[in-house]
Amino acid sequence: MATIRSNKFIVITSIFHPTAAVKKFAALSDYQLIVVGDNKSPLDWQCDGVIYLSVASQQKLNYPIIKELPYNHYCRKMIGYLFAIEHGAEIIIDTDDDNIPYENWQFPAFDGEFECIEGDKGFINIYSEFTSQKIWQRGLPLSFINSPNAYSKLNKNAKIGVWQGLADGDPDVDAIYRLTNNAPCNFNKRMPLIIDKGTISPFNSQNTAFVKKLFPLLYLPSFVTFRFTDILRGIVAQPVMWQADYLLGFTEATVVQERNVHNYMNDFEQEIPMYQYAERSYQIALKAVSETKTVAENLFNVYEELHRNNEIVNQKEIILLEKWLKYFN
Repeated sequence: MATIRSNKFIVITSIFHPTAAVKKFAALSDYQLIVVGDNKSPLDWQCDGVIYLSVASQQKLNYPIIKELPYNHYCRKMIGYLFAIEHGAEIIIDTDDDNIPYENWQFPAFDGEFECIEGDKGFINIYSEFTSQKIWQRGLPLSFINSPNAYSKLNKNAKIGVWQGLADGDPDVDAIYRLTNNAPCNFNKRMPLIIDKGTISPFNSQNTAFVKKLFPLLYLPSFVTFRFTDILRGIVAQPVMWQADYLLGFTEATVVQERNVHNYMNDFEQEIPMYQYAERSYQIALKAVSETKTVAENLFNVYEELHRNNEIVNQKEIILLEKWLKYFN
């Protein structure tokens, strides 16, 4: 196993031999890359500068969630998060094996003055701030696709809990966009942009950095569909972040995605719960959080309410989440 060289960890899960993206991330000396394998990953997987967690090595880790996590599922990335936390992570960065970082790839500071979209505006299409192209982020409720930007912006000092970097080329969009348009997009260069409390944008797990205090929010729902898991995570996370006095920020594209092959109709089927429940999940989360609770307590309370309301998540999710949160007591 490689020597750990940084307290800033990048976590990827992959079923392929080291890709161009993996090799470039592995070469970043200021970061430590963890790659989490699965049943379909090559048995001879190896890459310099990477801590590779094979299925066999995962079984040797003393993480109770491992017994509950399904195989052949994106949620196994959480094993990488826990490994990073165990080894002193201060920042954890999510990305994928098809997101190739640009030169000087990095995230802005997590504390400072930034341009800020005003609060209490509900769902917005953040992509419209980075391009005039008709395109929207995966997870944006369909009823908001044609909504105009009816908000103001001003500069604000803030703590940023999560930065989402955009991706050029084949950015993160839903299957409806891909089936009806599918035009590539290279986003405009601009300064970072944050969004105030009560204004919400879906964010993904493809080029995304979390601060230590919000590590509980890395939890990936493991018994919802693959195309809903990181979107539900991000929708749930934002009301919890606001109670902890953190905001979400977006940066210009710092990676280019050379997307692995997808079947768009399969993606659409996987996204149906996302279309059905994104708005409802946000409303449930807003009501479930409390100023008197910790980040971990608020997260658990939100998922309990998601389970009670139309069973957006099932009982297995609650059991797994309880085991996940034991790491943050």
